[in-house]
Amino acid sequence: MTGQDRRVAFITGGARGIGRVFAEALVQDGVRVVLADVDPAAGEAAAGEIGPDALAVVCDTADEASVDRAVALAADRFGRIDILINNAARHLMAWSRPVTEIGSAGWREILDVNVLGVVNCARACRPHLRASGAGTVLNMSSVSGFSATDVYGITKLAVRGLTLALAKEFAGDGIRVNCLAPGPMDSESAVADLPESLLRSFIEDKQLIKRQGRMADLVGAMRFFCSADSAFVTGETLVVGGGHPLRL
Repeated sequence: MTGQDRRVAFITGGARGIGRVFAEALVQDGVRVVLADVDPAAGEAAAGEIGPDALAVVCDTADEASVDRAVALAADRFGRIDILINNAARHLMAWSRPVTEIGSAGWREILDVNVLGVVNCARACRPHLRASGAGTVLNMSSVSGFSATDVYGITKLAVRGLTLALAKEFAGDGIRVNCLAPGPMDSESAVADLPESLLRSFIEDKQLIKRQGRMADLVGAMRFFCSADSAFVTGETLVVGGGHPLRL
């Protein structure tokens, strides 16, 4: 298989955490990856460590022009985009607050990244995903989107709604759109930010599997949604949360 025949994944928030874990797994599968991140130094460092199949591009998902530039750079370098993973988000405890405790400026900040960022990236990547013939989008929601009782949860509920809307809108282009909703994961930022007592309570009181989720627990589901194994699946959200929340 030549370089131009190999699939390309555009991963937002790809320099760290879940985005980087996904990038490393996809490279192992022969996919070239674009680490689209707002932090250029982190992106370049990650791409250097992953190897020649990784490209770092500066991308602020809240800024439509920044997204357009990043997608153009990726397509110019690799010639195609087959997979979009909308992973970049504002998260952590600063946003896990009641909805009236964050002012309008804060709401606009998180909505611009967590919600409009998904739209901006889907819009920019759509022509390339259409040309792929088997384009796929994977959005990252959260188990917090099922209770949706704080600011962060509301935005992740919106991501599930966007998954349905984009799946319907993009179906005619042969593009599938699905979603993952992780529980608490062991990313460095989450481990540093989430109080141990709160994490332990969540695991013991809510999850059926009594341990913290690992970023590696998401890789199999990501591979499923980003491959032909899920060729007849679109508009779905898969919860990877240790048995929480239970739902019919």
